[in-house]
Amino acid sequence: MSAYFTALSDALRAAEIFRPCLVLDRDRLDGNIALVKERLAPGLAVRLVDKSLPCMPLLSHIARALETNRFMTFHPPVTQAVLDAFPEGDLLYGKPMPVRAARAALTRGGAGWWSRVCWLIDTQERLAEYGALAAALDTELRFAFEVDVGLHRGGFSSPAEINALTIPKGLRCEGIMAYEAHAPEIPGLFGGAAKALKRASAKAAEFAGALDPDQRRILNIGGSKTALLHGSGAANEVSIGSAFVLPKDFDTPGLGGFQPAAFIVTPILKALDPMLPGPPAVSRTLRALGLFPRKGCYLYGGKWMAEPVFPEGMRPNGLIGLSSNQQFMGLPAGADVKSGDYALLRPTQSEAVLQHFGAIGVFSAARIVEFWPVLPMG
Repeated sequence: MSAYFTALSDALRAAEIFRPCLVLDRDRLDGNIALVKERLAPGLAVRLVDKSLPCMPLLSHIARALETNRFMTFHPPVTQAVLDAFPEGDLLYGKPMPVRAARAALTRGGAGWWSRVCWLIDTQERLAEYGALAAALDTELRFAFEVDVGLHRGGFSSPAEINALTIPKGLRCEGIMAYEAHAPEIPGLFGGAAKALKRASAKAAEFAGALDPDQRRILNIGGSKTALLHGSGAANEVSIGSAFVLPKDFDTPGLGGFQPAAFIVTPILKALDPMLPGPPAVSRTLRALGLFPRKGCYLYGGKWMAEPVFPEGMRPNGLIGLSSNQQFMGLPAGADVKSGDYALLRPTQSEAVLQHFGAIGVFSAARIVEFWPVLPMG
């Protein structure tokens, strides 16, 4: 592993990157895309999650490879960027938007908002609000029902609730969105992940059955941790985002064989024998107790949603704490680290983190080959 990070450090020096940077390994990314193709159950399409891949060249690269024009979207400024970049794109909201936010997007945005965005409806009240919006704008709006298949984060809890609804004029039901992020976390004592997934899939099928045949265009289930565990069932598409770059929080059995493809790299500003403020005897005593390191370094930046991976054994120290300016990191006593070396950290998530550093440095064949601009936070 150290050879890989040494090669990455060499590529950064050659590219004259001497600041915190998000680096994307395109070769690993392509390997992860290939695994999705290989493991995706027949009959399932992939809907790419834009919040987890907030970079248009990255989204385009994956969309081309998977031959998909489906996107799950969460934030109007990003939605607009995806609509602009993908003229044939079909967008499904992954969370219900306040009706005033929807109205603002529809009246300020382009034609794509009216024809290519599918809104998410989670309650009878929101259904009525969107019906009133469609009437006020004299238009037809597409929507899907958010349904609860075990996560209990909201949405309709039973097919009977949907059957009892009257869909207002001006709204067209396209299907359902079922999310089962809870499944991998269910302990064996309560049936484990496999049983939870089976239950979620069966519940989603019940909701799909409550819809008319022409209301089942979108039967969405899954997320990165579960999408590739689904076989044949009622769903016709799964949502995947973070799996393609595999941040730390996505090290799950459902993504076995995938490789981390995104890293934060930053220069080491100082390498030293650290001391705490106050009498030197305090630092010596804490070292002897194993509570304070004998070696350490300060990074250019810090306090990211990320875990250190290189130099090996590097880790934060609770006595000094975190800093977004110069973060202290403890090092093993035998570490050979000097000012000007690079530290590498692995993001714990991809959403938001990929946007913290400006353009993403693309690493391939041991070089930084290009830079991909990221979407603004909005």
